[in-house]
Amino acid sequence: MTTDWDHIILLSADALRADHLSCHGYHRETSPVLDDLAAESLHFTNAYSASSHTREAVPALLTGEYPDTAIGSDYRLATETIASMLREDGFTTGGFHSNPFVSRAYGFDRGFDTFDDDLHFGKHKLIALAQRAIDKLRNRHYARADEINERSLEWIDSLESDEPFFLWNHYMDTHGPYEPPGEYETLYHDEGLSGRDAQSLYRRAIKDPDSITDDERELLIALYDAEIRYNDEQIGAFLDELRERELLERSLLIFTADHGDAFGEHGYYEHPRYLHDEITHVPLLVRPPGGTKETVETPASTLDVAATIAAGVRSDADVEGRSLFDLEDEDRTVFMQARGEKEDSHRRRYALRTRDGACFCDRDRETGALEFADCSSRSLRGELEAHVDGRVRRENGEEAVDAGEVDEEIDRRLEALGYKE
Repeated sequence: MTTDWDHIILLSADALRADHLSCHGYHRETSPVLDDLAAESLHFTNAYSASSHTREAVPALLTGEYPDTAIGSDYRLATETIASMLREDGFTTGGFHSNPFVSRAYGFDRGFDTFDDDLHFGKHKLIALAQRAIDKLRNRHYARADEINERSLEWIDSLESDEPFFLWNHYMDTHGPYEPPGEYETLYHDEGLSGRDAQSLYRRAIKDPDSITDDERELLIALYDAEIRYNDEQIGAFLDELRERELLERSLLIFTADHGDAFGEHGYYEHPRYLHDEITHVPLLVRPPGGTKETVETPASTLDVAATIAAGVRSDADVEGRSLFDLEDEDRTVFMQARGEKEDSHRRRYALRTRDGACFCDRDRETGALEFADCSSRSLRGELEAHVDGRVRRENGEEAVDAGEVDEEIDRRLEALGYKE
């Protein structure tokens, strides 16, 4: 793998599901900029987030570790981010976003020289959440993509011309409530909604999904798609600024999402703590300087993002993923997990995906019991069971089992259960 780049730029979108992008075959042209970017990148068509909601998905993205070790029980960051590693290697590091759940209040400024999380009332967790409540009352939910662009470009311009940098921009526009700005509001439907009405519809979809009519569902999707189109245009504007500064061809550029969003496919909206495709299948584009063009069907994980970045600076980095430049054409297995909601706090959900199959299970953390559902094959069930056992050992601080021994244990269990042919 070549590491012939001076800078590393990670762009991520909140709640952006892969199958609503036109480069993934969606029926609307929601993403012309990302379509063009995909045509000059490694385009991973089977990429999955390590979790289904920001509080676990972003830690995995930034650390390369599964959520059960990346964060503590209070959702505070519990390990080093890729920013820390790069700063130690001489990069100047900057992060720009407006999601309180991954703010400095939860320790996510670790490793960043500049960290603009749109919080102005202090670093305390409760103050961060209080600001979030105030922002909701004044109908200001996040900094728009154009603001994130402006802040991050100002930071780039403050650096020395030969100063290597790592930049993380996280865009919130595709997160609900869906309120596309200006002309985008009526891009895919005829009538606009006030901000209050858009919020009301979104909240009702979450709290009472059965009350959402077919027309209301289509309206929510139209507003979501319009947010995608707006975000896409702003990403295009950011890339144009990089080109104007002659930075794009000196940078490794990675674009992905922390998770997706659901629209009633499994009886729920938004992104609760399940692991279905709608909320874990994410876009993933990797563009080295000069570009490349390859569609990769091998399953990938957002854990691989940190592994890809780390591979260029530290061969012994403790990350769970693999470099995206080194994935071969194989039927790889990727795993994901999510804590249960408050009423199911004693449960942790796990899932795996291969190119053609999937398997899901819940683990009761009090009893250790596993409950499986929707497994494509018995062999995948055995593989997921072995993975869960390894994660429980790791979470409990038990001595890690050698990877080769884990593979042997998987084979032994499958053979004992009659799954090996």
